Amino acid sequence: MSTEAEHNWGMAAHLSALAGYVIPFGSILGPLVVWLMKKDEMPFVNSQGKEALNFQITMVIAALISIVLIFVVIGIFLLWALAILDLIFIIIASIQASKGVEYRYPISIRLIK
Repeated sequence: MSTEAEHNWGMAAHLSALAGYVIPFGSILGPLVVWLMKKDEMPFVNSQGKEALNFQITMVIAALISIVLIFVVIGIFLLWALAILDLIFIIIASIQASKGVEYRYPISIRLIK
């Protein structure tokens, strides 16, 4: 059973990824910091931090591929689509975490287990 504090920290793990819209690689650094701070004392934050981190790593890999594809024009559209998709999934995951639901991103490479 997770507590209100765990729900808030889980939500923070997801929302901290929004730093990537301001700081390069902030989308990875934000969830990483929250996860490293709270993973040992809060199991809910441990699972949600890993989910957020895995999803943001997946998004960075997709963005790097899209940047390469800019030379064939489709990369520009892919970058916009990725940014919108990332924002939508961050909002959904944050809402679910605030309710105490363990959210799993549907498209994510699970590098951290």
